[in-house]
Amino acid sequence: MRILLVEDNRDILANMADYLGMKGYTVDCAQDGLSGLHLAATEHYDLIVLDIMLPGIDGYTLCKRLREDARRDTPVIMLTARDQLDDRLQGFRSGADDYLLKPFALSELAARIEAVLRRAQGGGRRILQVADLVYDLDTLEVTREGRMLKLNPVGLKLLAVLMQKSPHVLRREILEEALWGDDCPDSDSLRSHVHQLRQVIDKPFGKPLLQTVHGVGYRLAEGRDGV
Repeated sequence: MRILLVEDNRDILANMADYLGMKGYTVDCAQDGLSGLHLAATEHYDLIVLDIMLPGIDGYTLCKRLREDARRDTPVIMLTARDQLDDRLQGFRSGADDYLLKPFALSELAARIEAVLRRAQGGGRRILQVADLVYDLDTLEVTREGRMLKLNPVGLKLLAVLMQKSPHVLRREILEEALWGDDCPDSDSLRSHVHQLRQVIDKPFGKPLLQTVHGVGYRLAEGRDGV
């Protein structure tokens, strides 16, 4: 899951980024409203944490422009030191999905992120998403950029494991055990299935997601290079 943090206070921003990184999220940061709007409108994020008082444009304006001009429905949690009802209502009217009052515990922020993501993904539906690649575990449908992709059963299982652990690197042994238990067909089987998966989910699209980490294994992530 990829999260954008828009906050002008460097200490708060660093604390949030470090904490959410330890929770397994991929985090991007912006310290002013215009930079935040540019990232939110041009990149894919699963959720945005947005301060209200920002240089450039404020959080209300950013959220409203994101909804109305950029036509993005990315979930937004607003942060503010203001606890007046009118301020909260203005945030919701501008398109926010939740509201968190400063100062806050990082554990509460993480809990709210998880709750908002569950709502955004349809409550009980089991959906995995990395960038614009979406896998519905209930229907076994895989799409990228809205296009339906066809995978065999092993490809679906491999994709699920990689998406569930994204953006972390999974060692070859871990993937082989997940796919075949103790009965791995041969040493080239995993490489072959990774190649087939890459042909389906990456080759027709501009940004590759399935990356080889040489000497270690594989990961599914956005904006990283294999090493």
